[in-house]
Amino acid sequence: MMKSIRRWLGAAALALTALTVSGHALAQDKVVYHIDNAEMQATKGLRNIRNHLDVSPKTKITVVTHAEGVDFLMEGAKDKKNPNIDYASLVSALKARGVTFEVCEITLRNRDLKKDQFNMDAEFTPSGVVRIAELQTRERYAYIKP
Repeated sequence: MMKSIRRWLGAAALALTALTVSGHALAQDKVVYHIDNAEMQATKGLRNIRNHLDVSPKTKITVVTHAEGVDFLMEGAKDKKNPNIDYASLVSALKARGVTFEVCEITLRNRDLKKDQFNMDAEFTPSGVVRIAELQTRERYAYIKP
């Protein structure tokens, strides 16, 4: 009797280990990049995201912007320190790799901006801060602020 209990416990432990290992193998990394100051964070953040995907191409990445962070997603936006950097092409290249870019609608109201002023690759969220919290708590995204 004791021998069969040990066998059963051993089999159960092995099955649990297999489920745990397979669960980790199937898990996808998810990351939210938070940008609230385009001048300080946009170029660095886009470079970080590109590097992130180069090393871990299956990572699901969402970029949430608010306040002055939305500026790099506006039509015609360029890096102020290096005007050769055109944000639209960098954003489009990352969008093609599965990255989503979200703009806070509260920021639009507060800054009197319109959705048609933004790059076609931008999506909109009612609140950037709430969206970041939801991604972290409900969807288990890791948080990065470049």
